[in-house]
Amino acid sequence: MLSYLESKLYADVEGTCSGQYGYIIAVVSILDIGKGMVLSGSGQAEFVIRYRAIVFKPFKGEVVDGVVNMVSKMGFFVSVGPVNVFVSQQLIHADMKYDPNSNPPSYASEDQIIEKDTKVRLQIVGTRVDTTEIFAIGSIKEDHLGVIE
Repeated sequence: MLSYLESKLYADVEGTCSGQYGYIIAVVSILDIGKGMVLSGSGQAEFVIRYRAIVFKPFKGEVVDGVVNMVSKMGFFVSVGPVNVFVSQQLIHADMKYDPNSNPPSYASEDQIIEKDTKVRLQIVGTRVDTTEIFAIGSIKEDHLGVIE
């Protein structure tokens, strides 16, 4: 019974997003499995399980690394783990210009090019948390942010 509860916990919790804790990446350990309560009418049992987990919840001001997955005239999207971060054109260095004629589309300056699959370092400037997803806006306008090798 305990092994079933453990496997059910891993299957139901890992990879999900909760508004309070963020994305649950992995369950590290199970601290306690409470006594089961039989639900009236259905015969099912409900257990309270306390566990430790690795979570990811970006916050305002945090500097993170990610990979660009889409570039458009309005800005570009960066995958930072399970979170997609949008970097608006206004939050990109002034010397970087959008080049729609390049293939793939990109933002370019004299020494940097941002296109699909480019690794970038950015700062989170805002987040919005839904019950099942986290949305974020980022900036590469500050020093030491932008393309990384």
